[in-house]
Amino acid sequence: MARYRLEAGPIPLHHQVYLDLSAALDEGEWQAGDRLPPERELARRYGCSLIPVRRALAELAREGRLERTRGRGTFVQHSRLEVDLGTSQSFADLMNMHGLDPDTRLVASGIEMPGEMVAAALALAPGAQVVYLERLRIANGEPLILEQVYLPAGRFAGLLDHDLERNSLYSLLGAHYGARIVRAREVIEPVRLRAHEARLLDQPVERPAMLVEGVAFGPGDEPIEFTRSYVRGDRARLSFELSITRPPDPPA
Repeated sequence: MARYRLEAGPIPLHHQVYLDLSAALDEGEWQAGDRLPPERELARRYGCSLIPVRRALAELAREGRLERTRGRGTFVQHSRLEVDLGTSQSFADLMNMHGLDPDTRLVASGIEMPGEMVAAALALAPGAQVVYLERLRIANGEPLILEQVYLPAGRFAGLLDHDLERNSLYSLLGAHYGARIVRAREVIEPVRLRAHEARLLDQPVERPAMLVEGVAFGPGDEPIEFTRSYVRGDRARLSFELSITRPPDPPA
């Protein structure tokens, strides 16, 4: 800690504190869940006032590396996992790539009447039912993603008879129903967790999270699946890769 004294110069004091704290976190001086020394102790170690320390801590909190709680202190957060939305890999494969133990828990399932939004997304006829699945995706025993899945019940009769915790859903759809997903359209937006989602994700109510909502399509462009996924913002970040094509520049 404080491997150098702060220096007057072009680099603001708070950024010097930020750089040193960031390096200490990178080197594992504190582990996830550890509490940092109080602000006044950090200020003494760096030989500065509280203002640079607070600004540095606030910046690290914005990056998701620290969590500051009034009355409790500042704690080191778990590093966030990268969830690639553009990959065809399963959740289990992605977690294995990160060296984590994946698990899936089926929270709820059944046959039900869809709401207007789900019915429209799946292009269902009036009165058609859906298979509803709510699954909790877990990494190293910690809930990470809550999935709420809707599939046309007429096409996927008997799906609930399968093991939906140990088997890949897409593999089941392909192997037993000949349904192959070739593309998906997804929308991402920040949300605050309601009581139901917060409880399952082991988060406080109103904690910010990411909602990924989308429709998956088969080869004939028929909608196969509508999904809402609540992703913990403190434990994961979403990524995807774009292929950009543009018309050739006109001749000079």
